[in-house]
Amino acid sequence: MKVCFFTLGCKVNQQETAAMINIFKKAGYEVVHGEEAADVYVVNSCTVTLNGDRKSIQWIRRARRQNPEAVIALCGCMPQAFPQKAIDVEEADIIIGSKGKGEILNLVNQFRENRERHIDIVPHSERDKFEELASETDALHTRAFLKIQDGCNRECAYCIIPKARGRVRSRPVDSIVEEAKKMAAAGHKEIVLTGVNISCYGQDLGNNVCDAIEAVAEIEEVKRIRLGSLELDLFTDEMLVRMSKVEKFCPHFHLSLQSGSDKTLKNMNRLYDTQLYTDMMNRLRELFDKPSFTTDIIVGFPQETENDFLDSVAYMQKCRFMRVHCFSYSQRPGTKGAAMPGQIDNATKSARNKIMTYKSEQVRDSVYSEYIGFEEEALLEQKTADGFFTAYTKRYIPVLVKDNGYSAGDIVKVKLTGINGGKMSCEVIE
Repeated sequence: MKVCFFTLGCKVNQQETAAMINIFKKAGYEVVHGEEAADVYVVNSCTVTLNGDRKSIQWIRRARRQNPEAVIALCGCMPQAFPQKAIDVEEADIIIGSKGKGEILNLVNQFRENRERHIDIVPHSERDKFEELASETDALHTRAFLKIQDGCNRECAYCIIPKARGRVRSRPVDSIVEEAKKMAAAGHKEIVLTGVNISCYGQDLGNNVCDAIEAVAEIEEVKRIRLGSLELDLFTDEMLVRMSKVEKFCPHFHLSLQSGSDKTLKNMNRLYDTQLYTDMMNRLRELFDKPSFTTDIIVGFPQETENDFLDSVAYMQKCRFMRVHCFSYSQRPGTKGAAMPGQIDNATKSARNKIMTYKSEQVRDSVYSEYIGFEEEALLEQKTADGFFTAYTKRYIPVLVKDNGYSAGDIVKVKLTGINGGKMSCEVIE
């Protein structure tokens, strides 16, 4: 039997797909890619943007054309946030939301027996607990994503995720350590702690993300620990100091900015302004040696004027981000932003996206130039056809490393020597 997965969205979705892959593999399924017909298709959806919904639906219909007799399951954030929209996708045999992904194989087997469409989108509640799903640990011996948190208690005006994911739920530290040990035993040397809003980790348990970092760092086989996206206003100075003392911690920070305009940040209901953001970045630069910063920025939020947009571009440049993920604002029904006056037309949003992306790439190359001559370790990932390995340093700088008999998962010390098409070139230090 063959199963094919299609995953959209964040690292949390990717980790949950890895867990579902693990379930199917243990049952004897062969995992195939989209070009090959499968007996089961699983779509793990994202609904952050309207385009995410469209891609999920298009992929389901493509799967049905590819194999009319296949079992097709739709799960994740889209059904959870917009149940009727998911139910209307007639090609989907099984529809669940963000909960119950650990039961996906049982649901497939049940459908095979009775051929009855199964729809079970369970609403979130205050009583929700963290759903533990063990990830696949033998696909690539490089980075492993370990989900430690789910849900978000914030009410950002553009975001549907609280509806799709529910309230904050955190994974107990002992469970985190148990899975991290399995990942390390399988050969993963870098653990990425991820979640919907990991800055909120522990709010329901009485601890914080530093407890998870420090516990995983005690595992000898784990060489590097990295965090997913962060909300800096949720970190105390004590927490930042604790992180700086963990030798295995990677000094790369993905700090959600969303806009460099204070007016737009207020309209978005973000709980900080650019001054607080600047102060926190400066504190990180004091505590860590040459830290790197990446971020997300939304353009075209309602009421964003041309001057607001230019303020956002200027602030992005000031922050010296190594990488910017730029998104055009997407109206999501049920959010405050969707009902706000002053919606921006698609052409303007697209133009602003292109400008922000172009300007951010200029900043990226300028930031890279500051690392020329810098020495640090790189984790080798995939071998290229021309005799190199793609790799990432602790600061998440992408590099190309000449293959000298290495294997994926090796960590080598390199000296950064130049800029090469969005990556950096380097020399291996023997």
